[in-house]
Amino acid sequence: MSTITYRASALLGVCLLLLSGQTLAATGTINLTTSGIGYFALILFAIAYIVVMLEEKLHLRKSKPVLVAAGVIWMCIGWVYTQAGQPHDAEHAFRHTLLEFAELMLFLLVAMTYINALEERRLFDVLRAWMVRKGFNYKTLFWLTGFLSFFISPIADNLTTALLMCAVIVKVAGDDTRFINLCCINVVVAANAGGAFSPFGDITTLMVWQAGIVEFQEFLALFLPSMVNFLIPAAIMSFFIENRKPVAVEEEVELKRGALRIMCLFLLTIATAVMCHLLLHLPPVLGMMTGLGYLQFFGYFLRRTLPGSLARKRALAERAGDQQALERLGGVVPFDVFSKVARAEWDTLLFFYGVVMCVGGLGYMGYLAYMSELLYTGLGATQTNIILGVASAIIDNIPVMFAVLTMEPEMSHGHWLLITLTAGTGGSLLSIGSAAGVALMGQARGKYTFFGHLKWTPVIAIGYAASVAVHLWLNAEMFTH
Repeated sequence: MSTITYRASALLGVCLLLLSGQTLAATGTINLTTSGIGYFALILFAIAYIVVMLEEKLHLRKSKPVLVAAGVIWMCIGWVYTQAGQPHDAEHAFRHTLLEFAELMLFLLVAMTYINALEERRLFDVLRAWMVRKGFNYKTLFWLTGFLSFFISPIADNLTTALLMCAVIVKVAGDDTRFINLCCINVVVAANAGGAFSPFGDITTLMVWQAGIVEFQEFLALFLPSMVNFLIPAAIMSFFIENRKPVAVEEEVELKRGALRIMCLFLLTIATAVMCHLLLHLPPVLGMMTGLGYLQFFGYFLRRTLPGSLARKRALAERAGDQQALERLGGVVPFDVFSKVARAEWDTLLFFYGVVMCVGGLGYMGYLAYMSELLYTGLGATQTNIILGVASAIIDNIPVMFAVLTMEPEMSHGHWLLITLTAGTGGSLLSIGSAAGVALMGQARGKYTFFGHLKWTPVIAIGYAASVAVHLWLNAEMFTH
């Protein structure tokens, strides 16, 4: 999920960009862009966002400042409209904003619950152990982790995928800082690129799909541009990797009961969400919440059949004299769906709420029309979308995409896919530009660093530019309608 840090120095230069959005509700009837209330709201949001950027230094969760700022901004709007005798206008705008967020939050909550369940069932640990045990050489490991990141992230999201691959890299490479840094860069680029051609790969693509602007199957038009975004930097970096073999590490990991069936249920949940949207024209969140019901029923099955399963496994272990297996069986706890819900990244979800409501309130004050005119009318859709992609390397791509969606500029289908591509992959330019990069700096602390990534930014930029060019060329007919 999205993590924002180390970005205070860039805030002033891009602050107006962040403030350009609103919810899908219309701009309010009272223009507050040049009023004291409007200026106060701008300053308040800027202060809240600076506090968010200083999260690691202040040890203050990022959701707190934006939650307070959102509340105060909408209270200011409510006060102005009440004084003008239009209290229900602000109320309806707030409710519409909240509904848009609620749909997205519930969608993400179900996806996070499934990922947590798969992690608890040790599916990702088994995959990691297999890769470690195989003893691949450095070049093979570099390409394997890259391709796996690219193809897993469209389903499991870019952050989860990057953390999984980083665990493999660190386990195999040990203290080889140079190799770990290159591999982590490759994983970040690949995970972000893979997430760009699937609604489930990143929150930004999910927002575009939820808004009904791009259909599920239409994201596949970004497959080749995304692949180019990953392959060009990877091919260049691979020349700087020694062709030697690390020492193989033996690690035995047992898959917990029901792991593969939960994976199948997750795929069924995704299919249900897609079918609800495509065939019934209902919000995808309906299918996702139905899928949560699938998982709850399966959790009930696992709990009811646990005693019999443990008895059979204990008998086999006693017959084989396997004391380690007996100890493991003694520590087995029943599967609990609600514990997986509780483990969702609530700070990120609440931060997302705060940003959506803040930006929505500022848009309702009248900043939408101004910024839409300045960006999309002044510069043009193509240039603006490319610039916004680069900007997402400095600021978080969630408010960038939310701003574009809620400005609703007049753009062709190709341009909407372009902003989806650039917002999804632009964060790869810097290690702080995406949740995957920030997470890996923590997981491989001292080995994958900001400056280690920055050294390869020009190479990543070549892939970014090439992916844009491929999209403009390959999907040229989409830009005419």
